[in-house]
Order: sequence, then structure tokens, then C-alpha cells
Amino acid sequence: MTAAPGPGSDPVDALLGAWRAELPDVLRPSTELSKRITQLAGALDQATRRILPELGLTVAEFDILAALRRAGEPYAMKPNALGRALLLSSGGISNVVNHLAARGLVLREPSSDDGRSTVIRLTGDGVSCAEHAVRTHADAHEAVFAEASPTAVHAAARALREVGVRPGPEPRPLRTGRNRSRS
Repeated sequence: MTAAPGPGSDPVDALLGAWRAELPDVLRPSTELSKRITQLAGALDQATRRILPELGLTVAEFDILAALRRAGEPYAMKPNALGRALLLSSGGISNVVNHLAARGLVLREPSSDDGRSTVIRLTGDGVSCAEHAVRTHADAHEAVFAEASPTAVHAAARALREVGVRPGPEPRPLRTGRNRSRS
């Protein structure tokens, strides 16, 4: 745990200090880490949401363009694979793809290995847009870390890999009043 808030403290230090004074038994070794990760995730999300309007993209559009570009040549994926990669429903993918297609950034084409399905492919303009967006996004995220040394950023990445969440069984849904079994 960190020391009590003082000069140079930040909002997480203040939060931890308040819990230390009010209910110290709720503090765990992971408390500070989880609060700092949440704070960092918020800053990164804000950086992303700040640049996307300048690029004329929504978060979902950016995610699809980036996923297709990341897939490598020919920059194409089946809609269900794209949905799994982005945790979006097929309806959500379809709606966003329609907007991107109307702007000439993606095409829907018949799948070469299954005539019943389609693939979503970046156009030349889509590749250019995706690359510009990904570079702008990377710069915005880099700015979030501007005060940290490269050594500290690398050390944090290594530490987070070590404590990171590992894939495991699906969590069981929480039981609410409606689906609670009567035992």
C-alpha cells in the first residue's frame, strides 16, 4: 500500500487514504493496482474519444478498420470473425459496416471458400484511413504516458503481463430476484 496522501499525492492516494481511515479491512494488495488501472484506462479511453471525431470515426468504426488492417493482406475478415474479435453482435457489425461501405472504406464481397457467406474487406481508401487512424490513436495514447520514462512504461507492461487476467472458465451469471432458484 502507499503512504498516506501528502505532497505529490494523486486521486488514487486520496481514495486509499480515505478507505484506510474509514474501513481499512477493505484494502487488499490489489486495491491500489486496480484503481490505478481503472484511472489509466479512463485516460486512454478519453484520448481515443478525443481524436476520433477529428478523424470522422466512431469508436466502433475505428475498431473495425483497425481489426481489418491488423488482419494483414488482403485486409479482410468474415463478419462473424470480426464480431468475435471485437465482441460485437452480427447486427452491430452489419450496421457499422454499412456506414463504412457508404463512405467507400470497406466492401462486402462473396467469400472465396464459402459461397453462402461474405467477407468485409478494406478498400484502398480504407487502408489509408485505417493506417492514419491507428497512427493518430497510437500518438494520442503515447501522449498519456508523456510524463513517464520509457523504462517505467516497459516495467509497467512487464508487471501487468505478470499479474494479468488469464483466460479461464466463463463467469457464472449473477443471480437476481427473477432468476434466483428457490432452495
